[in-house]
Amino acid sequence: MAEPQLALQHMVPRPLAIVFGGGGSRGAVQLGMLQALAETDLRPDLVVGTSVGSLNGAIFASDPDLAAVKLAEIWARMDRQQVFPGGFFLKTLAATTAGRSYVFDPTPLSDLIAEYLPVSRIEDLELPFTAIATDLDSGVRVELDSGDLRTALLASSAVPVAFPSVEIGGRRLVDGGLVANIPIRQAVARGAKSVLVLDCGIFGAAGRWSQGIFGVVVQSLAIAGRQQVTVDLAVAADIPVLYFPVPASILTTIFDFEGTAVLAQESFEQGRSALAHLAEHGPTSSMLQPGIYGDPPMAVLNPEIDALRRMLPDPRQP
Repeated sequence: MAEPQLALQHMVPRPLAIVFGGGGSRGAVQLGMLQALAETDLRPDLVVGTSVGSLNGAIFASDPDLAAVKLAEIWARMDRQQVFPGGFFLKTLAATTAGRSYVFDPTPLSDLIAEYLPVSRIEDLELPFTAIATDLDSGVRVELDSGDLRTALLASSAVPVAFPSVEIGGRRLVDGGLVANIPIRQAVARGAKSVLVLDCGIFGAAGRWSQGIFGVVVQSLAIAGRQQVTVDLAVAADIPVLYFPVPASILTTIFDFEGTAVLAQESFEQGRSALAHLAEHGPTSSMLQPGIYGDPPMAVLNPEIDALRRMLPDPRQP
């Protein structure tokens, strides 16, 4: 951990929630963000995550001080075969022939994550943690804050078609990105007075990857994510929402793990710069006021967010 630390703790209202959004292989940006966060004195009080964000979030909740180190080891081992074992075409053909509703076995990814989790139950994590999933039958958002941790993570990250649904409490659960890809409101509902957002950026939203079965799945998740984050950001009328910068140069799909090291490095550098700016220009004897600090990447394709920001308090004004 770098010294001296950037002093931010005094300006952030408590409790502070850290929110990990979904985004497949782009979850590598959250590693860089946490590496930048580790250079400050800021320590969140609760954790909420969706999909790959629930995996990263659980590692963070298990040991906030060493999370960046653990995640660096995990992401260094992460590749397509670890997450999506086998060829896409052959696996899809085999699943269709067998009459399965999913293509990939999630066990290899589950086993990798489990290596780094020191506890088996959510309530035994160091920080309060919630994984977001979706009830496949009703479409209802499901918040998993107790019980078997590994099962909850599999449910939260069970991308439809790619992975099987996970049964918990009689419900068939799938990826939480369908209902809350960036679960800001859920963090506020759990008592957060400020929120630090680790977004994985825009994926599929421009239609570039909407070819084939998985392209359509990704596009559907992206559309749902755009709508949801617009609604969630309205909480910035009442509390400060700190949005980590996301690299603008992300050109890969959420299934491509070739560029994860570059993504992590870019997000670290941008995050460090943003946090240093906040430390230099933020309040010295008072708390951050309500508003959006940073630029949500979804705003590029979502004019509703720009309209919302014009109605919200402007944190840049005294």
